Amino acid sequence: MAARERTGFVVYGLLLAVAVASIFPLYWSFVVSSKDNSALGETSPPLLPGGNLIENVGRVFGTVDFWLAMQNSLIVAGTVTVSNVLLSSMAGFAFARLRFPGRDSLFLVVIGTAMVPAQLGVIPLYLVVGELGWYGRLEAVIVPGLIGAFSVFWMRQACEEAIPGELLDTGRVDGCSTARLFWHVAMPAIRPQAAVLAMLTFMTAWNDFFWPLIVLDPNAHPTVQVALSRLASGYFTDYSLMLTAATIGVLPVIVLFILLARKVVDGVMRGAPRA
Repeated sequence: MAARERTGFVVYGLLLAVAVASIFPLYWSFVVSSKDNSALGETSPPLLPGGNLIENVGRVFGTVDFWLAMQNSLIVAGTVTVSNVLLSSMAGFAFARLRFPGRDSLFLVVIGTAMVPAQLGVIPLYLVVGELGWYGRLEAVIVPGLIGAFSVFWMRQACEEAIPGELLDTGRVDGCSTARLFWHVAMPAIRPQAAVLAMLTFMTAWNDFFWPLIVLDPNAHPTVQVALSRLASGYFTDYSLMLTAATIGVLPVIVLFILLARKVVDGVMRGAPRA
């Protein structure tokens, strides 16, 4: 019994250490964003918030059009997230529970595309965007991310584990079409895994920097990451200004996680190995 209690203390201690290590960078960003640059040069680093937060927030929105950047990132990340969850759920359901010629071979092709480095497709994709006249428009960032190989793989595994074949057979006997089986049987069963995918997809799209920097006009259609890079450019870096913008930029991701927290934890636990 004593050994089990000691093990429990060790486990909770490690979890507490991981939690502190995960939260501290965000707290540090908040502390720095509430001070000016002179505080960063002090001998002992500041650990308590200061009184310059409102002023720094005003400076962020006065230096760059951060409202527009937030709006563009929300449009891009929201559209990509909804599209990935819906389309990959449909594809995952088809690969997992429908029978059609070439199903396994097609799935291997989809998985194979995930092994190709994204950098190899930058030039061809840039040429396609130019031919379509999308350069400088949000479509150039949204359309390439509407669905991904990882999303299809994730939802295919979710459908295989969460949807018994007998349940679908029962629905077919009752006269359900494939579309009704997907919407009324499959989607409720894979909702937790879909929430995990939504969280991962939103974070990926929100934090994307390389492709928006290439195809978007940083003045007309900036995203949050592009706006942050503009704040960091120049001969002098105002770290309080930078971290204020970074703190503002991470708020939508935190809000989304809070809204999906229960579903995300449920989805992760469903994917955990069972004893």
